[in-house]
Formats: sequence, structure tokens, C-alpha cells
Amino acid sequence: MGKNYDNDEMEIDLLELFYVLKSKILAILGVGLLFGCIACAYAGFLVKPLYTSSSMMLVLTKETTLSSLADLQMGSQLTKDYSILITSRPVLTDVIDQLDLDMDYKQLKNMITVANQDDTRILQLSVEYSDAKQAKEIVDKLSEVASEYIGDKMEVTPPKIIEKGEVPTSRSNTGVAKMAVMGVLAGMILCAGVIVVRTIMDDTIKSEEDIEKYLGLSTLSVIPDRKDYINGSGKKKSKRNDAGKRKAS
Repeated sequence: MGKNYDNDEMEIDLLELFYVLKSKILAILGVGLLFGCIACAYAGFLVKPLYTSSSMMLVLTKETTLSSLADLQMGSQLTKDYSILITSRPVLTDVIDQLDLDMDYKQLKNMITVANQDDTRILQLSVEYSDAKQAKEIVDKLSEVASEYIGDKMEVTPPKIIEKGEVPTSRSNTGVAKMAVMGVLAGMILCAGVIVVRTIMDDTIKSEEDIEKYLGLSTLSVIPDRKDYINGSGKKKSKRNDAGKRKAS
């Protein structure tokens, strides 16, 4: 029986929280909209938009028989070496010089991502930059320079560029709309959390039901608050006095 009582009490508490949140829905929505506007302004004016362009390279070996198991294994091993060489200092410096970029090779390296899918000989080169057109130019030039550098230094068949980059049409980092939605949700959750915590921490007695619930005592009678009645009668009395004064005058 005690266990069922505890469950009933928990259900009543949750129901009380629900009604408290329902009564504060306008405040929750207001805080959510405020946070959404702040997040929208932050994303629009303070966060620099970034764009990503990607190209693909096929790792080749001196063997031309694609069905050769040894050829496939060798190509898979070479992709690991190529991933390191693509972002090496000589390659990046050459790309910067040819495109006349205002950055050093370390900054360019932080913009580059080289990925290799498992059990394939395909390398995907991605460049994230603040200018969409410039991102495509950088990834294309990087593919060309890296292919020539790898073929020359490793004395192997240069990787073949099978897909050049495209000019991205949308930003790769968080957009304004997404930031606004995240801000609204964060504001609503934060406001609701504050209301829930204040409700749980509030142990004041507000009604006879609270006395029975928290103190385990039954209320015998209730004395109403007469302040409103007294104030109201005072207003009536003053009106009668004003009326008497008018008649006397």
C-alpha cells in the first residue's frame, strides 16, 4: 500500500508541474523567442560563413590489372601515404604560391580534410573556406599539385583526379535558420527548467490541500482573507460621504 501511495504522490507532483508550466507558457515562449533572436543575430553578424568544396582522386599502381588482388591491396596501402603527402608543407606552399593566397601553409592545412572510405582506393579532398568560389579553386589546385608531387617523389603512377570540386551553394557551418531554432529551443528549455526548479523548491503552504499533503493534517475550517472586503467597504463609505457632501452643498 505504501508503494502505491508513493506512486500516487509522484503522479500528483508531475501533474502539478504540468499545470505550472501550462500557466507560464507565455513566459516560456517569450524567453524562447528572445534566445532565438539573440542566436539569429549571433549567427548572422558574428559567425563567419564557411563553404566546403570536395574533389576525388583514384590511387593507381604500376600494375594496370584492376582485378589483381595484389594491386588492390597495394593501392589501399598507398592511400595512407598519400593522405599524409597531400597535406605536406611543400604541396601546401606550392598551392599558396600559385593561387597567391594570403595565408601560411599551417592555416591552409587546417582547412583541408582528406578522407578514404574503407576498402577503396579513392581519396576525397575537402577544403572549407569563407569564399565558395575560392574553396573550389583551392581544392582543384590542391588535387593537381598533390598528384604531380606524389608521382614525382614516390616514383609511382600519379593519382588520377576523377572528380573536380564544385562551387558550394550553401554554407557548411551552422546557418542562421538552424541557429535561430536552436536558440528558441534552448531558451524554452532553460526557462522551463528554472520554473520547475522554483516550483520544486517552493515549500510554502498555499491551500488547505497543501496542509493535508505536506503536513498530513486535516483542516477543520478556513478563515477567509477579509482585506478585499474591508477595502471594498471603505470605498463604498467614501462614496456615501462624497454623496452627502454634494447634497449638503
